[in-house]
Amino acid sequence: MYQAKFVKDIYSMHLVKQILWFFIGFFILFILRKVKIRFFFHYSFYFYVFSLLLLFLVLFFGKEINGSKAWFSFKFFNFQPSEFMKISLLLYLSKLTDDFHYHKREFFYLFKCFIVTLLPSILVFLEPDTGAIIFYFLLLFSSYVLSGIRKRWFVLAFLIFSLVMGTFIYLYLFKQDFLIHYLGTSIFYRMDRLIHFKEGSGMQINNALITIGNSGLWGSFLQNSLLYVPEFPTDFVFTLLISLFGFVGGSLLIVCLFTLCYYFINLLTQTQDLSYKIFIHGFLYLFLFQQIYNIFMNLGLVPIMGIPLPFLSYGGSNMIVYFIFLGLILNIKKRTY
Repeated sequence: MYQAKFVKDIYSMHLVKQILWFFIGFFILFILRKVKIRFFFHYSFYFYVFSLLLLFLVLFFGKEINGSKAWFSFKFFNFQPSEFMKISLLLYLSKLTDDFHYHKREFFYLFKCFIVTLLPSILVFLEPDTGAIIFYFLLLFSSYVLSGIRKRWFVLAFLIFSLVMGTFIYLYLFKQDFLIHYLGTSIFYRMDRLIHFKEGSGMQINNALITIGNSGLWGSFLQNSLLYVPEFPTDFVFTLLISLFGFVGGSLLIVCLFTLCYYFINLLTQTQDLSYKIFIHGFLYLFLFQQIYNIFMNLGLVPIMGIPLPFLSYGGSNMIVYFIFLGLILNIKKRTY
């Protein structure tokens, strides 16, 4: 159980670092608005290969945090390559989809995009980082949606996915030695977290629900009382915000996030260039999924998977990546209008 007396004790150095990342993010956003946007799409393959190389190297030279070897550790900060792969992957998928409209080789396009998404997914699976895999395939799906491919491919993909999941469930229930031999014992820990999350055995979920339930309309920002806030800076920053600002603060945050989504949707409808459209569409999928999943995770409705709340959860890599996304999208807006 985490106890804190006041907001200054809650965030401590996390708040200082987070403000620093905000300033760095805004500076990067300003720079990206000045660069020709076509540069990023033209060289997207090289960005992708470089990000893939970083994901490979982090398995050997990375720092292990909470059982996951996913960070390069430097003197003043940690760097997470899987976050930056989101940008590289979406840029490259946008370019591949745009090329597909010129060549019309449907199967080749589908297969190439799948392999491009599968390679980083395998590397982050080995870290392990299950959340990143979801993001990568979400970006793949968003690209397919706007690509204009025939609907039968979606039906086929659903059947293949069902077959793979059915096979995995069979092996998990009846052939566990086979899974241990090829995937190791960690796969059972991950599955147990998904299957048994509703049993309420986790301190974090219990404390988060207690905090949210006792925060009231306005929260405890001006009160010198003890708060139950587990893992507050990262996965449960939404719980922290509710505890400080109550139902009113949480509602205001949700309105702000969905107002941003409306802005991106409006820009998406105005954009004509397909590669730009794919990029905004993929980011919108990412942004919506991440905020909805994190809020549901804080409410105990979905398993805890380490998915941060955009712009609020502590973490330099995730913060900088979202500012890079925003810089590129604002650059696209400038070109569009």
